[in-house]
Amino acid sequence: MTQTDLPATVRAPRRRSRWNATDLGLIAVFAALVAGSALIAAIPVGGLGVPITLQTLAVMLTGLALGPGRAFAAVGLYLLLGFAGLPIFSGGRSGLGVLAGPSAGYIVGFLLAATAVGWLTAVVLRRTAHRTGKLRAVLLFAAAMASSIVFIHGLGILGMMVNAKLDFSKAFLADLVFYPGDIIKNVLAVSFALALHKAFPDLLLRRVRTADARP
Repeated sequence: MTQTDLPATVRAPRRRSRWNATDLGLIAVFAALVAGSALIAAIPVGGLGVPITLQTLAVMLTGLALGPGRAFAAVGLYLLLGFAGLPIFSGGRSGLGVLAGPSAGYIVGFLLAATAVGWLTAVVLRRTAHRTGKLRAVLLFAAAMASSIVFIHGLGILGMMVNAKLDFSKAFLADLVFYPGDIIKNVLAVSFALALHKAFPDLLLRRVRTADARP
């Protein structure tokens, strides 16, 4: 008896490739978005050389738009290219030397924050599938802020403590300057992501629903 002779309920499920050409294209596009955002409107603050950029907006939007796996790949690709020598870190920096600077924690935090907010986004989309109103936007903003605080700000403080030799209180105070901008950027990231999901439901929304419908 061949597999085609078996009832549909007991046939082995077909394996589906994890990512198709569209997914790979989205990963490349969002990696480029993160890279470009590091070079636009970089505003130096304090004396540590950690500037305010639009990069947090791009990183959080990547997770909110793509979900955890593709967001991890997109930000990971950006980091790999930067470590390999492309001048795509803030201020046009590149190479592994950035990991010895005060902004090292923020750079590593981007990868974890994008992945975390991507996972939380999938959870929120799943839980709010049959609800209307502003609940989804509020939950996505909460997810973005939580991911940003824990990973970007948390590791950013740690990076300043290790590489700039600051104690916790000084590193914490140095990090506070980024909060007002990050709140605004997270609001914008959620707004952009909701517009993308509405215009292109195949981007992530239908993926979540399809995954829930699988036995």
